[in-house]
Amino acid sequence: MRFYEQHHKYYCGVDLHARSMYLCIQDDRGTVLFHKNLPTDGDAFKSAVADYRENLVVAVECMFSWYWLADLCTQMNIAFVLGHALYMKAIHGGKTKNDKIDSKKIASLLRAKLLPMAYVYPEAQRSTRDLLRRRMYFMHHQSELLVHIQNTNTQYNLPGFAKRISYQSNRAGLAEQFPDPMVSKSIDADVELLDVYHAILLKLEQQVLEQARIHDPVALGLLRTTPGIGKILALVMIYEIHDINRFPRIGNFISYCRLVKPAHESAGKKQGSKNSKIGNVHLKWAFSEAACLFLRGNKHAQEYHERLVSKYGKAKALSIIAQKLGRAVYTMLKRKQPFDPNKFFQS
Repeated sequence: MRFYEQHHKYYCGVDLHARSMYLCIQDDRGTVLFHKNLPTDGDAFKSAVADYRENLVVAVECMFSWYWLADLCTQMNIAFVLGHALYMKAIHGGKTKNDKIDSKKIASLLRAKLLPMAYVYPEAQRSTRDLLRRRMYFMHHQSELLVHIQNTNTQYNLPGFAKRISYQSNRAGLAEQFPDPMVSKSIDADVELLDVYHAILLKLEQQVLEQARIHDPVALGLLRTTPGIGKILALVMIYEIHDINRFPRIGNFISYCRLVKPAHESAGKKQGSKNSKIGNVHLKWAFSEAACLFLRGNKHAQEYHERLVSKYGKAKALSIIAQKLGRAVYTMLKRKQPFDPNKFFQS
């Protein structure tokens, strides 16, 4: 957990919503100078902070509509801090909660150097990252349609498909294999949607790949040298990590990727593991997928996996490989060196 610890003359806490925002501005002694509810309008924000722009810092809790405020503060040369929503217990754990109280709490946490920070993703690559996330959303829908076809085939106890229906060329005449006309119509609708999703996904992948070749061609080439990391996983890692130097240590990186279990101890006693879902869910998925693909056609990796399974079990063995891949990616991006299988298995 990182806290914003810089000193300023004025501190502004914003309880931001889609159509309104409650601003609280304090000086460095905690005196409230401005405390009002405003519409989410750039001119309204500029007017509110006009008298306090000298050495001002603005903080807002991480939610879906913070982009415009972060960009506006950048244009106005005002320091901007994004609060980590899951760590801001002072806001969510209060007995009484409303926008006025929350905005003051944000300003007070900021002034006391106790505001937990989230990463403010740069504007230049933010839209590409969001497009890639949207592509993953469509991919999940495509997978649901394929599962529905498979389950329907099993439901009516029909013979298995001769070829993999995930390929578009193998879905020709698929609905005709179901004798019931209503079931056939349902499968035909699934196939039509699959074809649409297929065309959309190809276009999105190409657009994101072109942007990655502009934004960070070195990282794209380095990640592709790792067995199990293909085009899509490399793109996810590039745009979810953005800058590897924002992680001072390897432990910070693998924790951000959800590749470790956080320990909870008190008075020398372990109290289980909590908050394991704090971190980046997309990187967790990417490294979990990479761990499975890493074993495909890789004799050394399969032998290493078998040794881990005999010692820890199958589930934990894959988790260990995913974490080792995370460590390898961190080292590769830090040192600008390709994947070295000898070092990977030697360690």
